[in-house]
Amino acid sequence: MLTDRAIRGSKPSEKPYKLYDGAGLYVLVQPNGAKLWRFRYGFAGKEKLLAIGHYPGVSLALAREKRQDAERQLSSGVDPSVQKKLDRLAAEHAANSTFGAVVTEHLENMRANGLAETTVIKNRWLLQVLAAPLASRPIADITPIEVLDVLKRVEKSGRRETANKLRGMIGSVFRYAIVTLRATNDPTAPLRGALLKPKVQHRPAIIDERQLGALMVSIDEFDGWPTLRAAMQLLALTMTRPGDVRGMCRSEIDFEKALWRIPAERTKMRRPHDVPLSRQAMAILRDIWPFSDFGNLVLPSIRSSRKPLSENAMNAALRRMGYAKDEMVSHGFRAAASTILNERGFNPDAIEAALAHQDKNVIRRAYNRATYWPERVKLLQTWADLIDEFKTAALTRPRAA
Repeated sequence: MLTDRAIRGSKPSEKPYKLYDGAGLYVLVQPNGAKLWRFRYGFAGKEKLLAIGHYPGVSLALAREKRQDAERQLSSGVDPSVQKKLDRLAAEHAANSTFGAVVTEHLENMRANGLAETTVIKNRWLLQVLAAPLASRPIADITPIEVLDVLKRVEKSGRRETANKLRGMIGSVFRYAIVTLRATNDPTAPLRGALLKPKVQHRPAIIDERQLGALMVSIDEFDGWPTLRAAMQLLALTMTRPGDVRGMCRSEIDFEKALWRIPAERTKMRRPHDVPLSRQAMAILRDIWPFSDFGNLVLPSIRSSRKPLSENAMNAALRRMGYAKDEMVSHGFRAAASTILNERGFNPDAIEAALAHQDKNVIRRAYNRATYWPERVKLLQTWADLIDEFKTAALTRPRAA
C-alpha cells in the first residue's frame, strides 16, 4: 500500500508510470510531474477506469474514501463512471438554475425576439438590480415570501408602480424557468393584490387651446438648435411619441405619399405605425432635411450627425422657454391633441389609432388600422390647421391693461 511519503517522493520519467495502492487504486505519474488518481474496476463484464482527481489536492486518505464510495456503488449495481457523469450534469444544471442565471437567459431571449434595446435595459435593471437578493438562490427553491420581501422593499421606497412592474417581470422569469424544466410553479401568482396600487400620475400637458397656441408660437421662435425646434414642432403635429420623433430616419419618410412609416422595432407596441404628414409637417421636414445630409437621422444631435437628440433635449428646451416641469413635458403634446380633438367631437377610434394605442382585440386592431386611415389623414391635417389657428389667436390676444 502507498504512503504519502512515497507519493511525494516519486519523480517523473520519460513515460507515465503507476504507483499501486491496492484494490484497483493507483497514482498515474505523468512525464510533466502531474500525479493523477485512478481506480480500475469491472462492470458488466468490462474493465473500466474512474478518474478520482489530482494529488495532493485529493489526498491519499480521500482517494481511498472515494474508492470505497465507488465500491459501494458497484455493490448496488451502479457504474461509478456513469454516476460521476450524472453528478456533474446535476451540478451544472444547478449552477444554471439560479434565479440570476435564468434571468440572464431570459434577457437574451428578449433581445433575440426583437424587443427594443431600451426595453431590455429597463428589464435588466428590474431583474438584476432590484431583484438582486434572489440572484444566487436556486430558482426552484424560491418561495412567495422571498419574492414579497423584495417587492415590499421597492414599494416602501415609494415606487409602487415599479414594484408592480417588478412582480410581473419576476413572474415572466419563473414562467420561462417552468418551460425549461427548472421550476414547477410561479411564486408571484399568490402575490396578486399583495402590493399597493400605483398612484396614477398624469403627465403635465397644456390642453387649453389658447395656451397651446402660445406654446407653439414660443417653439416657432425658439432660437436653439434647429433640429430641436423641428422635433418639438413635429411632435405636436404628428401626435407621436418623443422617442419616435427623435429616432426619425430619412428612409422612413415618403415625400411623394406624405407618409412617415415607423418600423416595428422602433415603436413602443412593437408593430409598424404609419403617420400621415400634414402640409405643415412636410414643410418642416423639407426645411430641416439638409441637416441630415451626412447621415440617416432626420433630427440629429448638435454633437454628431450619427446620434439622435437626447431623451431630455425637448424637456430642457421647454424649461428654457419658461414652462415648468409640472406644466408641460414632451409627452404632453399627445395628451393635448387627444383632449382637444375629443372635446371637439372627432372620432375617438381614429384618435386612438393616430396615437398608436394598442387595441387588446387583435381583429379589431387590424380592422382599425385599415378602416381609419382616411380619417387619420384628414384628422392630422385638421389638427395641424387647428394649431395654426391657436397660434393666430395667441398672437392676436389683446394685452392686459
